[in-house]
Amino acid sequence: MKIIFMGTPKFAVPILDILCSKHDVVLVVSQPDYYDYRKKRNIPSPVVEHARNLGLNIIQPKKISKAVEEIKTHQADIIVTAAYGQFVPKQILDYPKYQSINVHGSLLPKYRGGAPIQRAIINGDEKTGISIIYMTAKMDAGDILAQEELFIEESDNQDSLFEKLSLLGRKMIIPVLSKIKKGRAVAKKQDESQVSFAYNLTKEDELLKFNVSAKDVFNKIRGLNSNPGAYFVLSGINIKVYNSYVSTITSNYPPGIIVDVGKDCFSVSCKDNTVISITEIQPAGKRRMSVRDYLNGQGKNIIKLEKEIQ
Repeated sequence: MKIIFMGTPKFAVPILDILCSKHDVVLVVSQPDYYDYRKKRNIPSPVVEHARNLGLNIIQPKKISKAVEEIKTHQADIIVTAAYGQFVPKQILDYPKYQSINVHGSLLPKYRGGAPIQRAIINGDEKTGISIIYMTAKMDAGDILAQEELFIEESDNQDSLFEKLSLLGRKMIIPVLSKIKKGRAVAKKQDESQVSFAYNLTKEDELLKFNVSAKDVFNKIRGLNSNPGAYFVLSGINIKVYNSYVSTITSNYPPGIIVDVGKDCFSVSCKDNTVISITEIQPAGKRRMSVRDYLNGQGKNIIKLEKEIQ
């Protein structure tokens, strides 16, 4: 089949890779490069970087609605999207012979939207999965062509779950395309009564609040690891948190108090006498580091017993 592929992050790369090995990818559509102010240069998306290595034709429109005619000049049997990042107009979705399908990182109709993988971890879900759907004008609302579950391990974070789901999507996409081409695809409508949304993360979502259980704090930290990272403010310093564990100790302090400082971690009181122990951080303007390293340096003046986190 002749395929137009639309995707942007690392999640989409294995899916693009398998499509190239089995079909003819005539065009790759991805988000524009972003400017890295620290490196002072434009950075291409993982999909663009991989597509260039494969010698594929690429476009990166700022607004895909402005690229309708350019895209339609490419003869395609189907469009496959995976975390593209823009709303695709109906005139693009409907023009290929077999229309357009999307590889989505949740068990639809749960978690329609742009951050389903992060939200599943943050909310403490036991499982997630991949749904391959027909695309419609309504966000992630199309009929389901295939769906497979994946259990979320306590050791999973955003990065590991993205990788697992990406590989699951890679495994699922070729059989789905085969069924579509042979006219054997059976699509199931989504149950609208079960719809929930996973909207893109905001800066407010990244802020750690300790007036919830330690398990909820733990889930938020791993759901945001490694990008953008959860954070709290202490002594006017933004401190990102990347790794933690739910402590076995309890505390009678109100939430948000540093109740223990050890060699490898410091612990903060949470709701219902629970305690979260933090092991890896990144203070503003510093590199990512272990709490041990931080406490052996400037951190010993910042992380203090019974100090309240803002």
